[in-house]
Amino acid sequence: MAIFRAKEIAQFSDVELQEQLAKLRLELVQDNGKVSAGGAPENPGRIHEIRRTIARIATEQNRRRA
Repeated sequence: MAIFRAKEIAQFSDVELQEQLAKLRLELVQDNGKVSAGGAPENPGRIHEIRRTIARIATEQNRRRA
């Protein structure tokens, strides 16, 4: 899954935002599951970037609702 920047997220439709958000949340749960099971993530910085991208998408969704 790609990491998106704010300009890229602004170009998505509402449906695409929902799809990307669901995919990123699933990926985050899987990565956190690996860590909590005692394993090491392949790329520790990836978890941070996924969280930031989720926040960017949520911010864009809130901006569109207003």
